[in-house]
Amino acid sequence: MKENLNDLSAFVLVAREGSFTKAAARLGVSQSALSQTIRGLEERLGIRLLMRTTRKVAPTDAGERLLGAIGPRLDGIEGDLAALGELRDKPAGPVRITASDHAASSILLPKLLPLLARYPDIQLEINTDYRMIDIVEQRFDAGVRLGEHLAKDMIAVRIGPDVRMAVVAAPSYFAAHAHPEKPQDLTSHDCINVRLPTHGGLLPWDFSKEGRALNVRVEGPLILNGFPQVLQAALAGAGLAFMLEDTVQHHLADGRLVRVLDDWCSVFPGYHLYYPSRRQPSSAFALVVDALRYRRP
Repeated sequence: MKENLNDLSAFVLVAREGSFTKAAARLGVSQSALSQTIRGLEERLGIRLLMRTTRKVAPTDAGERLLGAIGPRLDGIEGDLAALGELRDKPAGPVRITASDHAASSILLPKLLPLLARYPDIQLEINTDYRMIDIVEQRFDAGVRLGEHLAKDMIAVRIGPDVRMAVVAAPSYFAAHAHPEKPQDLTSHDCINVRLPTHGGLLPWDFSKEGRALNVRVEGPLILNGFPQVLQAALAGAGLAFMLEDTVQHHLADGRLVRVLDDWCSVFPGYHLYYPSRRQPSSAFALVVDALRYRRP
């Protein structure tokens, strides 16, 4: 029995994405057309490959076996086709990166848009996400994280300067609350929490001063999962926020926010691009890495 390679590729993508919607978007086809493709593949094989529920799609035992058998082979074919592209005069092909929205807007786009103008055959995809995802499993070429959160089995390339956090609130908040003098004082303040998508827990507020590290679990009436919304709430006077310094700098300069506990916010490693050490980089990916590489002023 001969199966269409495109059908098998579609099955692998749906199984890996766990969603017909996401897989259809990646393939550029309608969800109904993709569903029909998978249904036809299952009918020809005479066995169910995917279990469909209202919330997710997961491979059956047979689907897991097929995925394990053909997934790596299809990846190898894609790699071979990408290698053929290296024979072209100009670097070309897709480069997929996952990063937070802050890293994407402050570092990736400013550095990579000029690169795309010079090499229009490179196709760059930037997926903004706060989760600590497995870039190999999700088939990203690279990810971006702060230096203190890097996996040890990855190649890491520094792409940004050291960073600091800042504790800020609007003047209207401090009109009714005293300034905290030390991190422990935060427990009596309204603090805007951030829930981490990966683990479901709240982002800890980490401080250090003169070699002394302190982690404070804060409380407040508001929990969000995006830093743009945290900033919006802080500007509205909802409470204290713990943000990257550069995201609030201009609001501090114009007086819309006030900073506290400055001496407790130390510098830590900034953004790094990371990717698997076993990866054989394409010329397009090598150009992206070089364009992003941090060069001290």
